[in-house]
Amino acid sequence: MEFLSETLTDDELAAITGYKTPSCQRQWLTRNAWQFVLTGAQRPVVGRVYARLKLAGVKPTATNAVAETWTLDLSRVG
Repeated sequence: MEFLSETLTDDELAAITGYKTPSCQRQWLTRNAWQFVLTGAQRPVVGRVYARLKLAGVKPTATNAVAETWTLDLSRVG
């Protein structure tokens, strides 16, 4: 099973913005009202759940941007 990072990869961010250059990615993200943080190298970082909501046309909020938690239900295992 593959576990995804909590943030988008460089390739995913390039696919969304259409740019590989961090300065162009920052401009695209700002122009399209995406929230992001910067690394020390000035590369934008976007959260995976946030990006999924934005791409689905949902305005991310503190309530809907929380990853859904789950528990393992073994009650039917016999």
